[in-house]
Amino acid sequence: MFWTVLITIAATLVLGVLALNFMPSEKQIERQLTRQYDTHDPQFRRSMGVLLGPPILEGNKVEVLVNGDQIFPAMLAAIRQAEKSINLETYIYWSESIGKEFSDALSERARAGVKVHVMLDFMGSMKMDNAQVDEMKKAGVRVQRYHKPVWWKLARMNNRTHRKLLIIDGKIGFTGGVGIADQWRGNAQDEHHWRDSHFRVEGPVVGQIQAVFNDNWTKATGSVLDGPDYFPALEPKGTMPAQMFSSSPTGGSESMHLMYLMSITAARETIDLSAAYFVPDELTIRTLIAAAKRGVRVRLITPGPIIDSDLVKAASRDRWPELLDAGVQISEYKPTMYHVKTLIVDKLLVSVGSTNFDNRSFSINDEANLNVMDEAFAAQMSEIYEQDWARATPVTERKFAKRSVWQRFATWAASLVQKQL
Repeated sequence: MFWTVLITIAATLVLGVLALNFMPSEKQIERQLTRQYDTHDPQFRRSMGVLLGPPILEGNKVEVLVNGDQIFPAMLAAIRQAEKSINLETYIYWSESIGKEFSDALSERARAGVKVHVMLDFMGSMKMDNAQVDEMKKAGVRVQRYHKPVWWKLARMNNRTHRKLLIIDGKIGFTGGVGIADQWRGNAQDEHHWRDSHFRVEGPVVGQIQAVFNDNWTKATGSVLDGPDYFPALEPKGTMPAQMFSSSPTGGSESMHLMYLMSITAARETIDLSAAYFVPDELTIRTLIAAAKRGVRVRLITPGPIIDSDLVKAASRDRWPELLDAGVQISEYKPTMYHVKTLIVDKLLVSVGSTNFDNRSFSINDEANLNVMDEAFAAQMSEIYEQDWARATPVTERKFAKRSVWQRFATWAASLVQKQL
């Protein structure tokens, strides 16, 4: 009798913790947005600034970095030149060759007197050698594991920081899709080297990137990073209007979802979407279909046969027939894993960052995206998109209808848990 009661209590506690993790923390957007303006209407920019939080700031310079051969040297060079502060937040950080390069560079700067703070997601950094973390700490790097499981915070273990942020001296920022692991090295030349993009940023919007890092650092440590070492006066460095905003289940979890819905609803001519993980909710599906039916050319690039999650791939295909029937063009990237996360609307708005096109990014994880409203930058990003599109294979309704019974079953089974993907 005693053991029966004990087992019942333990099972109840486990189920309670799981329920707390899987229940949405905030009310989700339920109704399709009404189309009141398009992307070139000044109201679109005003609404983006007001509804998403931070204002859109003028005077920025954003440089696109394609694949690890461009991304990692730029990030490491900025770290090695840091004079006052370095703040790094990332989901994936593994003890491989590139991980050691970053750890060594961060440690060297800490020993030189630079204030170095590193925020690592607990789940995403589980493959990191503890000895490597200890070495950084000995050098003076402040390392924090985000949502490390402890008994009084078990309800938060499903909430991860998926943000990818690096801020140097409060003046240079980086964001995008890459983690600190060896599969991001190289130039997407084979299946072992992924295709991804990252972005180097200068100008007033870097202050917003720093504020996003500070948000999680304060939540995790209770310490506020402030002063000129983190928030110096920032002069214009370019001509691009830009905005950095974030989302989190602990406050504003629907911000990212809202941004995508607003942008798709306002689209007038084109929507080019790159999605490493594409498992949208019902509302987003309806919004994409509505855009396609009013004449907007909607294109989507997703991973092809090489993907790091077969479950996500199966769930992704659940709604493809509806999208294809509405005229949405879907293409699968063939050469390697496609980890790019970009949205280009009307060759004006470009949104880049850590966000995947799925419920986990929209409602569960901590995410951060940079929005840039600049035609020249959008044209550059569109050219890169065309290059990716040329390396992808279109999905046709006829071909998709010929899926095997097993593929259909896998899609159905995966759809049952898509709210956690």
